[in-house]
Amino acid sequence: MGTGTGTGTGTLGSALLVLAALSSAAARSALPDPPGGFCSSVLRAQTHGTRRDGHNEFRVRVEGDPDEYQPGSTYRVSLYASSPAYFRGFTLIAIKEGREGLSDGDYAGKFQIIDEDDTQFMTNCPPAVTESTPRRRTRIQVFWTAPPAGSGCVILKASIVQKKIIYFQDEGSLTKRIESTEGAPQDCCACGTAKYRLIFYGNWTEKLHPKDYPRRANHWSALIGASHSRSYVPWEYGGFASEGVRQLAELGSPVKMEEEIRQKGDEVLTVIKTKAQWPAWQPLNVRSAPSAEFSVDQTRHLMSFLTMLGPSPDWNVGLSAEDLCTKECGWVQQLIQDLIPWDAGTDSGFTYESPNRPTIPQERIRPLTSLDHPQSPFYNPEGDPIAPVARVVVERIARKGEQCNTFPDMVDDIVADIGLEETHEDDTPETCIYSNWSPWSACSSSTCDKGQRMRQRMLKAQLDLNVPCPHTQDFRQCMAPGCSDEEYPTCMMSEWIAWSPCSLSCGMGMRSRERYVKQFPEDGSICTEPMEETQKCVINENCYLAPCMLVPWSEWSLCTSSCGMGMRSRRRHHKSSVDLTECAEKLEQMEKCMITECPLPCMMSEWSEWSECNKSCGKGHTIRTRMIKLDPQFGGDPCPETVQRKKCTVRKCKQGSKMKSESRGELKKTAKQSPGCKMHSWSIWTDCSEPCGGGIQERFRSTKKSTQQSSCNDKKELRVCNVHPCRS
Repeated sequence: MGTGTGTGTGTLGSALLVLAALSSAAARSALPDPPGGFCSSVLRAQTHGTRRDGHNEFRVRVEGDPDEYQPGSTYRVSLYASSPAYFRGFTLIAIKEGREGLSDGDYAGKFQIIDEDDTQFMTNCPPAVTESTPRRRTRIQVFWTAPPAGSGCVILKASIVQKKIIYFQDEGSLTKRIESTEGAPQDCCACGTAKYRLIFYGNWTEKLHPKDYPRRANHWSALIGASHSRSYVPWEYGGFASEGVRQLAELGSPVKMEEEIRQKGDEVLTVIKTKAQWPAWQPLNVRSAPSAEFSVDQTRHLMSFLTMLGPSPDWNVGLSAEDLCTKECGWVQQLIQDLIPWDAGTDSGFTYESPNRPTIPQERIRPLTSLDHPQSPFYNPEGDPIAPVARVVVERIARKGEQCNTFPDMVDDIVADIGLEETHEDDTPETCIYSNWSPWSACSSSTCDKGQRMRQRMLKAQLDLNVPCPHTQDFRQCMAPGCSDEEYPTCMMSEWIAWSPCSLSCGMGMRSRERYVKQFPEDGSICTEPMEETQKCVINENCYLAPCMLVPWSEWSLCTSSCGMGMRSRRRHHKSSVDLTECAEKLEQMEKCMITECPLPCMMSEWSEWSECNKSCGKGHTIRTRMIKLDPQFGGDPCPETVQRKKCTVRKCKQGSKMKSESRGELKKTAKQSPGCKMHSWSIWTDCSEPCGGGIQERFRSTKKSTQQSSCNDKKELRVCNVHPCRS
């Protein structure tokens, strides 16, 4: 961009155009500072470049999309581009409606920088926010603190710079008008009460967030929150974490935060709770998404919740003070929000499994960004937005009492009794991790007499052995079909979730959408309605496809071996059907895999030679032994015997010379020696030949004196020792 000539227009539109142009040092140095003007140099300058009306590919959004601001409250403001659009520079400003920005008092509220590598205050006009360095980006975020009461309506306006093209709107997606709550009712004007169901879908997977993804112990903690009044908010964007929030964000324990919520008494209508999820993600046909029901009324119409991303230093996701009351005095019908991780400001770790490093002094709760730290699993040098790790769906399921909304709802809810809180609370300890309940069994009674039906669940983990885990079976009364006037409800399905993005950015691809079972039939039958749909989609039918454009890799195939080392593969194919001779990209990948170790049987040594007979005459026995070289592992076959013995006879004994053997293989000599033979005493037993698995000990007796008429020989005895099995 260059400097232009001419006089300023004095309008906010030209002011913002110049703010964008002045983000370069060259433009700022080319413009003199007129005396007395707060941002007058911006207002009086002109840009040189092409100006185009902004369209919906660029948008300014205030989190929660409020139509009114609460004086002094802090809001998160995002400026983003829809794919495939992007922007290199930007300017964001908040000004009072009807003002021209000629004085300090024309600007409304105050911006707060979240990421200094991404955003900064503008040198020539400090109330405005601009880029730190010009580069390609799709989103920026800042905090904005609303002005005090009496400031009137506020206009948030932005300009977008793409090379020499400036996108700007006086109205539309780059302009957001917010009214002040002054003079409007501070509380909800809806009548009666409403009941909602919160459903949490965790999308934190290795496929979507592959960098350093923790394959072990990845989980979502128990979800904890409440429906509450404006005067009490469990946690706030830009606020400081309470002790309960710290324990949830760092340790995954909801106990302290639930205690803090319950201590607020009448400020809270319902405590919102769901169980922890181990592992963090499973398909919906394996594990249904966790859900909880809660109620709201005229004074307690806000909803907040948190759940921890584990393992992590202090990262979590959730909503804060989401208002379910509409300005038409009705109740929000459905809320769908994608969630990115937040830092609780209590731990300074950068990675999922960083050691505990308390942040001193404690910092404010803030969103994680892709430029926080190079070691962060969400780091991206381009500064792209972090892909959502979860989605929450809040849908209205019932209302009670007279309704006073000025416009009728499109959805006619079932009018049901709604208590102040669920009377039947699940008191299962958070340290007990269960599978889902099985479907109800058939009734045990085939007549109209009362019987029982049963369902079961499996205890998958007991994290604290000192805390007992409750029952794994549940029973309820029933009668045979046709004995009750009550009709079992059919399978109730949710609405379809929005279609996923097209699998290809150019040409024909596929997209899918899902739904879930809201209520199973009480007769225990299975829902047969489809829970997923796919269809073809076309992004640009006439787009050019280069020869080497490839679709993403398929999922890995099953391992070729059910145990031990095997192989698995994945494939991809070309997007185009043009000549592929110049494309050298691989279309198949192979890698080693192992599901579990194969069973290893017991390994034995070879048998030893048979020992000498334990008697010099008459009937005796001889032994042989072998050792255990490796104990069985992973369920392998057990070890066989380590000692074998068999009978033996050297020669017949003369009368009176038979030997009697003692118990356990030790022999006692009773025969008399030949006349004229004198023998030394027996020696002590030798050390056992083996430490385990069966060995041999020996002892000896030598001739002391003999005569010519006598036949005297040295003697030797054997016995078995250390027959206990060897341990690995």
